[in-house]
Amino acid sequence: MKQGALIFDEQTDRYDIRFDLADYYGGLHCGECFDVMIGGKWRPTRIKMADSWYLVGIRADDLSGLRVRI
Repeated sequence: MKQGALIFDEQTDRYDIRFDLADYYGGLHCGECFDVMIGGKWRPTRIKMADSWYLVGIRADDLSGLRVRI
């Protein structure tokens, strides 16, 4: 598994995972599963879109910068 941080790509209007300065996942799609670090523990989730992007079962006002692994 690779670890990185969620970032919002304004060109594609979707979230991506940045692993390193020039290493990206390539864009996340609705329903895609990964783990997110919350309270010092990895929690499984998936990304969804309604009025805005959100993580199923995770409360976060801003997804950008969240530590994830996939």
